[in-house]
Amino acid sequence: MMQNLSISVIQSDLVWENIDANLNAFTEKMKLVGETDLIVLPETFSTSFSMNSEKLAEPMNGKTMTWLAEMAQNKNAVIAGSAILKEEGQIFNRFIWMRPDGTYEKYDKRHLFRMGNEHNHFKDGGERLIVELKGWKICPQICYDLRFPVWSRNKKQEYDLLLYVANWPEVRIAAWEKLLYARAIENQSYVAAVNRIGIDGEGINCIGNSMIIDPKGELLWKAANQTEETKTIELCLEDLYQFRKKFPVGMDADEFDIQ
Repeated sequence: MMQNLSISVIQSDLVWENIDANLNAFTEKMKLVGETDLIVLPETFSTSFSMNSEKLAEPMNGKTMTWLAEMAQNKNAVIAGSAILKEEGQIFNRFIWMRPDGTYEKYDKRHLFRMGNEHNHFKDGGERLIVELKGWKICPQICYDLRFPVWSRNKKQEYDLLLYVANWPEVRIAAWEKLLYARAIENQSYVAAVNRIGIDGEGINCIGNSMIIDPKGELLWKAANQTEETKTIELCLEDLYQFRKKFPVGMDADEFDIQ
């Protein structure tokens, strides 16, 4: 029997380069989340999108990872989001998929935002991640990855939910919205995207526009601009499978290999 998936997203402001303040704030916001399967936080949720990576990078057994494990256990749900993390001498903008039992998966941002000089402060990732939860296959990606459809292409229906966490600025919010709809439609997948709000330490303004879109390209929910908001919504896997069966565009997709 196919199970529905409850997903909770937290659209929030972030405190610039202050890990303790952000973790404390999200601890309070977690109290607003009821029973759910998955809680999603923005990109670099513990620091904001800073290029001061040498100073801010934490080890994999550091404060943010410990907090994620504790929250996942307390909420009995997967907690997901990206943080500035260091491993084997390399610094990554790393997405963490933290389970209630303390085990986790990781995805390192593939496309580093060169216009913000991210490629000079972080190591890029080379492998896509597919995780499973309640029979759902989920593909997490990070912010700038959204602009690269080949990286998210759902070849042979590898995933059912495409997940984006972001610090996407207001000045390009039209692209954010249009690309999210495109990713849902072209991949016949649900898309859940969590963006931050507020002005960061570099003066960049983000207004949110966190969204959940169904595989047909219909908007299921959209957060208010410049508003901290926590939302839980239930997604139906049966609806997805029936749509793919009725409208099997994937059978005519072009073949390619990612180099």
